[in-house]
Amino acid sequence: MTALRTVLTSLFVVFGIQTSSSAQWLTGARGVPRAADGKIDLSAPAPKTEDGKPDIRGTWQIPPPPQYLQNLAKDLKPGELEMTPWAQPIYDQRRATESKDDPHHSCIVSGVPRSWLPPYPAKIFNTPDEVVILFEAVQTWRQVFTDGRALPKDPNPTWMGYSIGHWDGDTFVIETTGFKDKGWLDVDGHPLSDQLRVTERLRRKDFGHLDVQVTIDDPKAYKQPWTVTLPMVYQDSELLEFICAENNRDLPHIVGK
Repeated sequence: MTALRTVLTSLFVVFGIQTSSSAQWLTGARGVPRAADGKIDLSAPAPKTEDGKPDIRGTWQIPPPPQYLQNLAKDLKPGELEMTPWAQPIYDQRRATESKDDPHHSCIVSGVPRSWLPPYPAKIFNTPDEVVILFEAVQTWRQVFTDGRALPKDPNPTWMGYSIGHWDGDTFVIETTGFKDKGWLDVDGHPLSDQLRVTERLRRKDFGHLDVQVTIDDPKAYKQPWTVTLPMVYQDSELLEFICAENNRDLPHIVGK
């Protein structure tokens, strides 16, 4: 099975049982800047909240093709990602078996930051005490608390972790810890451990573009932290229902090696 087929397996087995993004529920939302042809003016200035911060609310999606879903580290140069002796055999085994044990095949939620990566949108809500992110893929949600609480010291490990957020100038920063060590960072199978700490820096550059800079800091899995930037684009649409396990007939056919 080639790398391309691995991508197709993950997309069409898990995600392909849903309607495509081109069939999203279009909104024609009010207050959205539009050009003369009616299309969204993606380069218009970013909106502001009442306190003057960039308004990160909206529906966002990483543009196709979903290359980061296959390999989150695809933009890194040689030597920027070095696995530890604990992580390397795990990654090698996942590649040797063509990702057949990917938790996605059983409709497990994507985790962080993988939830940003599928070709399906995410919707951000901003409230005074928390930011809520809804992911269409596998119908997943996140709570990012902004009320000043600290991360839990001894959390019960979860697939999505525990998140707190704060503003650093015009950038919204999310810190997440408390992960299960069974998650995958991408389809290729880059591993993570229960020591993983993910830092996401969300910066709305203009109306239509939101950069999500992700730093992976996992001393059990990687010899040094590494960072990638995910380019999200505003979508004039709403989320659709995504019931991953419904009519999923492909699971018995994912045999790998």
